[in-house]
Amino acid sequence: MTPLDPRSAVVAALREIAPELEPDEIDDADRLRQDLDLDSLDFLRLIEQISKATAVDVPERDYPQVATFGGLVAYVAAHQT
Repeated sequence: MTPLDPRSAVVAALREIAPELEPDEIDDADRLRQDLDLDSLDFLRLIEQISKATAVDVPERDYPQVATFGGLVAYVAAHQT
């Protein structure tokens, strides 16, 4: 099984959590909580979806690294096997 493209995996997970988001309108600098309007529960569900889809676990200490869309994509890319 080939790993998912990190950007596609994050977009798919975001669409599960916030189906109203338009992937073409999401910028790498967009902050997940402030700009994309994810509340704390949505953020945790997003991290869970990412883990299920990519087998990349994001420990709480790394949350600052994944605060933006681009940061989460980069994190998944760096930690995917």
